[in-house]
Amino acid sequence: MASGNKGKLKEFRHLFEPLNIEVHAQSEFKIPPVAETGLTFVENALLKARAAARVAKLPALGDDSGLVVHALKGQPGIYSARFAGARASDRDNNDLLLEKLTGVTPEHRSARFYCCLVLLRHHRDPAPIIVSGTWHGTILEAPRGKGGFGYDPLFFDPQLGAGAAELSMAEKAQVSHRGKALKALIEDLKG
Repeated sequence: MASGNKGKLKEFRHLFEPLNIEVHAQSEFKIPPVAETGLTFVENALLKARAAARVAKLPALGDDSGLVVHALKGQPGIYSARFAGARASDRDNNDLLLEKLTGVTPEHRSARFYCCLVLLRHHRDPAPIIVSGTWHGTILEAPRGKGGFGYDPLFFDPQLGAGAAELSMAEKAQVSHRGKALKALIEDLKG
């Protein structure tokens, strides 16, 4: 897994567990994080996967995901993890998001989590498998729930009537952007 994000790794390990697939973090291969210089989730996921596959000499799965808030013209987007700065904590990012949405009414706080997965069989793979998943919701005015990571405490799914941080890992896997992207990847691999 071309990621060092502990929250993502925990989710991917949970998602892959029923398939009897072990997820190994890039840090286990001493692969340093790659500069995310792409302008899209797809570009960044490809950069991560290619760097990990090159160093590990194994297939690599790159993930780039984030929160897209419509009232903020797509922000934080590809900068979700570093929205409040390079060393920002989840709380820092959440606080900045709430600050930027001050005065925005609930009906204009729509957002979506987006996940792009890129699977490379080797670092020069000319035909990577690229899939994505989206989870639609709204941004709450204050954090709710104790689970998840990142923006989960602020993300509300109106269909479920619950926030992302209020869902169990199993519930979240069924509806989340990562869960949907992984399902698409599995379908592609079967096909």
